[in-house]
Amino acid sequence: MDLAYVCEWEKRPKSNHCPSIPLVCAWSCRNLIAFTTDLKNEEEKGIDLTHMIHILDTEHPWDVYSINSGHIEIITCLEWDQSGIGSRLLSADADGHIKCWSMTDHLANSWENTVGSMVEGDPIVALSWLHNGVKLALHVEKVQSGASNFGEKFSRVKFSPSLTLFGGKPMEGWIAVTISGLVTVSLLKPNGQVLTSTESLCRLRCRVALADIAFTGGGNIVVATSDGSSTSPVQFYKVCVSVVNEKCKIDTEILPSLFMRCTTDPARKDKYPAITHLKFLARDMSEQVKVLLCASNQNSSIVECWSLRKEGLPVNNIFQQISPVGEVGDKQPMILKWRILSATNDLDRVSAVALPKLPISLTNTDLKVANDTKFFPGLGTGLALAFHDGSVHIVHRLSLQTMAVFYGSSSQRPVDEQAIKRQRAAGPLVHFKAMQLSWTSLALVGIDNHGKVQLSMLRISPSMGHVLDMNMSLRHLLFLLEYCMVTGYDWWDILLHVQPSMVQNLVEKLHEEYMRQNAALQQVQVLSTRIVAMKASLCKLSSSTVARVCDYHAKLFLIAISCTLKSLLRPHFLNTPDKSPGDRLTEICSKITDIGTDIDKVMINLKTEEFVLEMTTLQSLQQLIQWVGDFVLYLLASLPNQVQGSPVRPGHSFLRDGASLGMLRELMVVIRIWGLLKPSCLPVYTATSDTQDSMSLLFRLLTKLWLCCKGLKLPRIPATRPLWVQGTLLAGCRKPPQGQRGSG
Repeated sequence: MDLAYVCEWEKRPKSNHCPSIPLVCAWSCRNLIAFTTDLKNEEEKGIDLTHMIHILDTEHPWDVYSINSGHIEIITCLEWDQSGIGSRLLSADADGHIKCWSMTDHLANSWENTVGSMVEGDPIVALSWLHNGVKLALHVEKVQSGASNFGEKFSRVKFSPSLTLFGGKPMEGWIAVTISGLVTVSLLKPNGQVLTSTESLCRLRCRVALADIAFTGGGNIVVATSDGSSTSPVQFYKVCVSVVNEKCKIDTEILPSLFMRCTTDPARKDKYPAITHLKFLARDMSEQVKVLLCASNQNSSIVECWSLRKEGLPVNNIFQQISPVGEVGDKQPMILKWRILSATNDLDRVSAVALPKLPISLTNTDLKVANDTKFFPGLGTGLALAFHDGSVHIVHRLSLQTMAVFYGSSSQRPVDEQAIKRQRAAGPLVHFKAMQLSWTSLALVGIDNHGKVQLSMLRISPSMGHVLDMNMSLRHLLFLLEYCMVTGYDWWDILLHVQPSMVQNLVEKLHEEYMRQNAALQQVQVLSTRIVAMKASLCKLSSSTVARVCDYHAKLFLIAISCTLKSLLRPHFLNTPDKSPGDRLTEICSKITDIGTDIDKVMINLKTEEFVLEMTTLQSLQQLIQWVGDFVLYLLASLPNQVQGSPVRPGHSFLRDGASLGMLRELMVVIRIWGLLKPSCLPVYTATSDTQDSMSLLFRLLTKLWLCCKGLKLPRIPATRPLWVQGTLLAGCRKPPQGQRGSG
């Protein structure tokens, strides 16, 4: 574990700076980080503090977008949505106000407050989005076995949403717990209205200093609360949400509570008076409910891990004889009971806790798989503890054994460092007050604002300090890249661990694994574009593959243009069979394998009425059409240079990509048909002859290149002037003063 980068903002004068208490941060699946600061306001009378929300992209941390939240009191909670989009953020304050911020126009520097709710004057201590019922299970044993099917590596877990609409569609909304023991739920209706309901967690309300929220596979919600005293029990509640007569209804049920073990130990009974951290080990739990508790004093802390299990209740023989076998059967009565899993020795005082977000089961079988495969981040076994001495420990979230340590420059190192490998880095001068793990557990962000705001990004090694060979390291990174491909999460934190020597093999293996998937999965547009974006980001990391980056970005743009133009095609009759006009165009173009086929002959097999658009729409597409024509011209004109052993140039990979060439052929046909409707929308070429049909020539050359790619071999350029060089007779990619469109 080492330091990736540190961001520091200018130290503000004491008259303007006011540290946030508590300081909160959140990490989205798009690798956007949100955190809070407070500024003293001397200009506006009546407003003492301005509560700011800052949002930054981890790939460009120097570009921070700040939002004046409008909260009157200190912001206590930040929570990103869990839908895989990561474009909505919840913020809650100490006055009971909750605001939902939405990204506008898909821009990370444009946010607006759309809806919200409030519990007037009641501070929010815990906040979460309702679960949408989507959960994947990661099978890390497949990494060792070499399985290639995505369905074997990632399986859908049966998990019910917190609330469903008609037809089983999950209903969006959020749930919050207040300091007075209230639970409030707000539901977002499809028409934009918000249904809000508030209910007490139990009949006897008490102060709630700490709380956390988790979800079970049956659609229920589990809430854990503590009043902050270690001598008081940690309470647990089951919350069920429903909609009755267009009103939100909340039902609560008390679950078994627990006392921390340190309070029952006579030697430690009064040593740790306060519970400072209360966290569920996972937000969505299909099996047992597990919770992490931390009790502290002024100088030290202790951490305990507990599990809620079903245990058999012994029944006296008298009652067993009275109960008929037919009614009761041989099933033993079951009760819920808390059992401690592990506890630490006395530690330095804990300042922050961060839990992994990978949706992995925590059974003993999974733990054995983690040790056998040495796939620690893939199993998400490590949680992070930040201490007041400036150090950060990665510990196993069940056994609580230390797996890796990071020491800041202000922390004191122990004398014995033989057991764990520790790396020296220029870390923060003070301890972290807020901390979050990335969605693949390969990066950790810590924030402190002692006089100035400081954000530190740490890299967590996939091997957790264990020595792994290159092949195993590639498998680990490949597995996590595939996980991001399936879920749609951003993969920036994985790129932190890719060395330049790994890029070539990783890109090839990623392509091989994708090509091993069934044809139906490969045709999913989202996956096909996502893997191209992954290849582009990987190739940026090595000087030997950087030339491919522009090809991958050009392919992404080509796919976007193809989808846009094909989406404009409409069937002439609404009761047409299953194939859309775009699918029929692809099928017909794929059957045209004659080199000498003219582009106009392809149009004969198409229903031209499906290509009819308004004249204004066609003219507005002229710039995209021109790009397609210029790109085809560039590929064909540069072909002689690409195949004669010259250095790799932009466009080289397209000459071997039959799918992209086929896409260009289809677009050329569409453009030809639209040119008959409105000639001014055609691309502009400079031809060597007034009678030369440029688009027909380009289509024939493109068809020949496409056929060569299907045969997995490229044409050889003979010494004499071949047909391919005819493409170079066309002036490249510029509009002439008096040019011809399409046919000239």
